[in-house]
Amino acid sequence: MADLSGNWLGTYWQDDIPSRFEATFVQSGNTFSGSILDDNYLGEAQVNGEVIGRTVSFTKRYLITSPVPVRYTGRFCENEDYMQGDWNIGLQYSGLWSARRSGENLIVDLQTRLEQQTSLTMI
Repeated sequence: MADLSGNWLGTYWQDDIPSRFEATFVQSGNTFSGSILDDNYLGEAQVNGEVIGRTVSFTKRYLITSPVPVRYTGRFCENEDYMQGDWNIGLQYSGLWSARRSGENLIVDLQTRLEQQTSLTMI
């Protein structure tokens, strides 16, 4: 069974438009939970899912912007540093996604950009 605990950077596509995200997962046995931060207006979401062999499936629920759950399914590569698959919201919306293990942190990146903007407006 693959272990997805840790930080991931990824992209999902909706109508051929990419959106970056950062995910942090904690796995216990074949279940996991965590959070995802989208690098767009949708913001933060909570995640719950399971891993069976190299297959991953989870549900993402945004904290503020949308009560509708997003369902993700996918597979890990052999060295467990990359995964990809499909996402859907019912029958209306769907697309592809992929994620790679990372030590990067979008929250720190966002805070740095906000600090730079603030210092530029004060000049």
